[in-house]
Amino acid sequence: MELTMHRKKKLTKARKPAARKFVMAYHLMLLPGIILLILFNFLPMFGIIMAFQDFVPARGFLHSTWVGLAHFQYMFSLPDSFQIFRNTIVIAGGKIIFGTLVPIIFALLLNEIRVKWFKQTVQTIVYLPNFLSWVVLGAVFTMILANEGMVNQFLGIFGIQPISFLASNTWFQPIMIITDVWKGYGYATIIYLAAMTSINPDLYESAALDGANRWQNMIHITLPAIMPMVILVATLSLGNILSAGFDQIYNLYNPIVYPTGDIIDTYVYRFGLRGAQYSFGAAVGLLKSVISLVLIVISYKLAKKFAHYTLF
Repeated sequence: MELTMHRKKKLTKARKPAARKFVMAYHLMLLPGIILLILFNFLPMFGIIMAFQDFVPARGFLHSTWVGLAHFQYMFSLPDSFQIFRNTIVIAGGKIIFGTLVPIIFALLLNEIRVKWFKQTVQTIVYLPNFLSWVVLGAVFTMILANEGMVNQFLGIFGIQPISFLASNTWFQPIMIITDVWKGYGYATIIYLAAMTSINPDLYESAALDGANRWQNMIHITLPAIMPMVILVATLSLGNILSAGFDQIYNLYNPIVYPTGDIIDTYVYRFGLRGAQYSFGAAVGLLKSVISLVLIVISYKLAKKFAHYTLF
């Protein structure tokens, strides 16, 4: 017995250096990502001080005039401030709502397909737009939605006059929501399909013995089973309510649709960078970041309460 214990202690001691080397390899793999995170996320946070200064690049942070909350007061005094926040919330809120509902419905329908090759083909096709940048898709949608584009040519068959979709304050926000959902619903569908694979097949067999059809299985078994994942995805997306998608809107909007298409990010870009109002742009961006942080904390609490999801 003593020999056995002695051997176990020797084996344990021998394994410790190997385990440390194994863990160190994982830490080294994380190192490039940590360095990029520090360079592009943490170090730029020192620029927050610009929001409280009348920043002049030639003077730098140390010699620029301190103005306190003047830029924030000026921001709320602008007639465009309410409009910009409203546009951001409407566009981002529409993306979150429809970006959650459409993948659920599509995943439920796709899960009912029994022909494996067809199911995999459809799944791959709807997932492909997720890899395309908005620079490419912006040019594609601009051609499709132009006055002589595919959509207006189709509407012309029914005698409908051409519509300037991307120059219309009525159509611009719905188009931003629809195109964003089209681009991203394939990725979200995969998440829900993965959640469906964990459903116990015995539940469907029991339901079949009770005479349940496929529609009833979908409503009473599949949907309740993936509901925790749905709640998790929906609550975590609340943190993005003020991120309506700069790259999409910047590639599709124009001065005509500023009243309905201008969001916080594009506003900061136009006035902060192109207009060289660095302090004002930093103030708007900081306000957005603070509100987003509060929403992320709230969404995390909701995810913990309703979906039992925890990070810490």
